[in-house]
Amino acid sequence: MTQRHLVTGGAGFVGSHLVDRLMERGDEVICLDNYFTGRKDNIRHWIGHPNFELIRHDVTEPIKLEIDRIWHLACPASPVHYQFNPIKTAKTSFLGTYNMLGLARRVGARLLLASTSEVYGDPEVHPQPESYRGCVNTIGIRSCYDEGKRIAETLCFDYQRMHGVEVRVARIFNTYGPRMLENDGRVVSNFIVQALRGQPLTLYGEGTQTRSFCYVDDLVQGFLKLMEGEHTGPMNLGNPGEFTIRQLAELVRERINPALEFVFEPLPQDDPLQRQPVIALAQQQLGWNPSVPLAAGLDRTIDDFRARLTAAERSPV
Repeated sequence: MTQRHLVTGGAGFVGSHLVDRLMERGDEVICLDNYFTGRKDNIRHWIGHPNFELIRHDVTEPIKLEIDRIWHLACPASPVHYQFNPIKTAKTSFLGTYNMLGLARRVGARLLLASTSEVYGDPEVHPQPESYRGCVNTIGIRSCYDEGKRIAETLCFDYQRMHGVEVRVARIFNTYGPRMLENDGRVVSNFIVQALRGQPLTLYGEGTQTRSFCYVDDLVQGFLKLMEGEHTGPMNLGNPGEFTIRQLAELVRERINPALEFVFEPLPQDDPLQRQPVIALAQQQLGWNPSVPLAAGLDRTIDDFRARLTAAERSPV
């Protein structure tokens, strides 16, 4: 039976890949985006398709729609973007989630919240299982996002307890792949763009902080399994392979220009020193395992960035 899906943030990096999967399997999709970090080019190939509808809308304002599933991804997710207007970021997490849960309650839809590993803050437990409650600075420059996602999770489970709304909560770890914004400030896109432009690669601190990088196709597959599974979450979705930032820089450099140098800058405030998911729950409950190695995922991501940067250079001003 065909389902009708609402994807908030559907023109964004992750959202557009989710839209692709839902459309490819024959479902109906309503894509909601305010284009702060989303781009119409990401979903342009679906415009005009009878199963696809695109609405420009900000989730901090209510909306009335008839749908079966809500995929709530809308929120700027990189420090460059969520620190641009931290009050709006907090409103997006709180009011946006509140509005989507209200919609889910009204029409009987199931809602999946795209939460984040940032709810763990700068963790004192490593690697991080879902049972870990985190170490978050409540008043720092990252708090608008970290605490915003924590209250979004709270709202989900309060709506479940009080109103019986079906919820699923995914805690996303560092995700990368085609359609990342070239100016989002994330480490993967930073390194790739700098390398393609022949610039030194910028590392913060000594580059010894660690991250776990999940290719976007693997994440979307985890989303699909979580939404249709019986476990509400919160559930970690990420690749447990752990790399230092310097290791990532070296992988990018050797693929683009081995002669590039590294430059070092001070660590940003509250930047986590380590990040690695425990995914035993996703493995047991969903049978989910990320399958794309970092090297293969980087190759695909570099090809996408190279094509977009080349096209931008050739286009008339």
